[in-house]
Amino acid sequence: MLKNEIERLQGMLNEMILNKVDNSLIYDLSTQLDELIVSYYKQIKLTSN
Repeated sequence: MLKNEIERLQGMLNEMILNKVDNSLIYDLSTQLDELIVSYYKQIKLTSN
């Protein structure tokens, strides 16, 4: 579930960069994506133990 959301946000971020969207919006989405990636890896670590 988190992986799908990460992939979706990565696609959105790429489109925003390519279309030269306002940097503050790119920053906000990038920060949100970073938080999801951290959550995803924490979840993987917990389930692998």
